[in-house]
Amino acid sequence: MILELSLSNVFSLRDEIRLDLQAAKIQTQKGRELETNLFSVGDEQLLKSVAVFGANASGKSNIIKAIRACIEMIRSSHNYNEDTTFGFTPFKFEGYEQKPSSFYIRFLMEGIEYEYSFTMNRQEILTEQLYYYPNGRRSLVFNRDESKGPEKKDIYEFKPMLKRPMDVAANTSRKTLFVSRASQMDRELPKQIFRFFCDEIVLDYHLPQSLSVEQVLSEQKDQILEVLRTADSDIVDIRQKGNAIETYHRSNLMVPFDFDTEESDGTKTLFYMMLSMIDIIRSGKVLLIDEIDTSLHTQLVEFIIGMFNSSDHAQLIYTTHNTHLLNTDFQRRDQVYFVNKREDGSSDLYSLYDFKDFRDTYDMEKAYLQGRFDAIPYLSKPKL
Repeated sequence: MILELSLSNVFSLRDEIRLDLQAAKIQTQKGRELETNLFSVGDEQLLKSVAVFGANASGKSNIIKAIRACIEMIRSSHNYNEDTTFGFTPFKFEGYEQKPSSFYIRFLMEGIEYEYSFTMNRQEILTEQLYYYPNGRRSLVFNRDESKGPEKKDIYEFKPMLKRPMDVAANTSRKTLFVSRASQMDRELPKQIFRFFCDEIVLDYHLPQSLSVEQVLSEQKDQILEVLRTADSDIVDIRQKGNAIETYHRSNLMVPFDFDTEESDGTKTLFYMMLSMIDIIRSGKVLLIDEIDTSLHTQLVEFIIGMFNSSDHAQLIYTTHNTHLLNTDFQRRDQVYFVNKREDGSSDLYSLYDFKDFRDTYDMEKAYLQGRFDAIPYLSKPKL
């Protein structure tokens, strides 16, 4: 579970941006009515979904893109070679290409809170830190600062949490994150953290190879059929026969259709997307989606977001420019973020909750389209 993310100097995100998945203390009637959009872990209340709105080219996709790039570094940096260039670019103006970029994440793993962060340029890791809260108090696991080198003993500081940490440090190049290398070298806590980033954060929805279609159909068939009906499908039943999937249509309930060869590409895409979503939600994972409304009707998007908001503790972070989703009957003010492109080309991220004069009885979509929160395109009339 993610509590908080922040990034700086990555793509158009020049200044530090912060995405907070901890619920605000909203005491209004609307806030209480949407308490199902929250889940509790100890004393923490966390959001099940967070939306990022913004105009085209505002930089909202760069938020998802930047998070993905940083998580891919955690997953893969132990394989990086000397000639590797990291998969991001810093902000291109005002000399920021020469400045470090940063990633920070606060998350819960097996009921314990962790803080993990690193800074880098496109060629090497500069700093890296890991803290945890074993008894509710912040405690260092390790700290890395390459500027204190060249000796590893000067670069690294360790607390007695890791087995033979200097052996790992000796095998960690400036291209590699310590957590990634330590996991590869069978250190227990780094292995757990590495698995968290590999298994618990889904960078985009896809059908897991290990997922049993038959099992999902036996448990969630009604939900899948409801989604297909929302997409104007006349499919009323779906079954698995051996390795094949068969569908049955309203016009004749006795005639089976071969799903893979006789259903439309759109129906197949939606079906497999739903299988993936159900697996993510059932497993309580975190899903990142850029432009959730691409090729999907608003009702389907609302249904998918509603699935996460009705889940036990799954989390969804998504971007969209579908203003119909700006609805205080559907999501709380602390679940809504906006991205605005500044005149200097950098992107600014801020929460609707920061607008203290906006009440959740107001029309959120109307206020947005009127430019009350910025983050919309300003178009001049074309000359005819």
